[in-house]
Amino acid sequence: MSIAQYIEHTNLSPTLTIRDIDKLVEDCNQFGFLGICVPPFWVKRAKREIGQQKITLVTVAGFPLGYNMTETKLDEINRAIDNGADEIDLVWNVTAFKTGTPWTKIEIAKCSKLVHDYQKVLKVIIETAYLSDSEIEQACKLCVDAGADFVKTSTGFAPSGANVEHIALMRKVLPHQVGIKASGGIKTRAQAEAMLAAGASRIGTSSGVNMIDKPTPNL
Repeated sequence: MSIAQYIEHTNLSPTLTIRDIDKLVEDCNQFGFLGICVPPFWVKRAKREIGQQKITLVTVAGFPLGYNMTETKLDEINRAIDNGADEIDLVWNVTAFKTGTPWTKIEIAKCSKLVHDYQKVLKVIIETAYLSDSEIEQACKLCVDAGADFVKTSTGFAPSGANVEHIALMRKVLPHQVGIKASGGIKTRAQAEAMLAAGASRIGTSSGVNMIDKPTPNL
């Protein structure tokens, strides 16, 4: 199994520097990763470094807590795409979801329309660590109805990240055309392979280089 083609090589650390951004691009070239995920502030720099190379540029909106105003998220998306982002990882409003307000779906639909108007890709981060299994199922259906292209497990800032059981549950609920991005706490090749086997179609990780340099035997 070729792990690199599924990996979004990620660095969302609050202490990253311009050198870290350039290193993400360098690593993509060296190891053949699908793309990189960077903070909004660094999208323009990353796009310049990528140039004409076939590297998917991903950034975030509403990160990491998701309870920003919808107008703020839409502005973030607009600016990110204008700066060169190919895909947006949107943190949904878990507080609105937990409250039961219909605005959760409305917000995702608004963001989905904006992203698709630019022919870009929207992933919705539902932060599975804060959800029960039944809430994960409900969240997945809501994201599909609102037009998400992917549902993503985690920001990496919650108490826990992706796990195989949640990926399998999400894959069972989601239609085949909607992808799953497993993210949060994926440190080893074995973990990444388990996520893919359970139904994930993307892996968000800052440990991609280690997975390529030190692979575990295929079972």
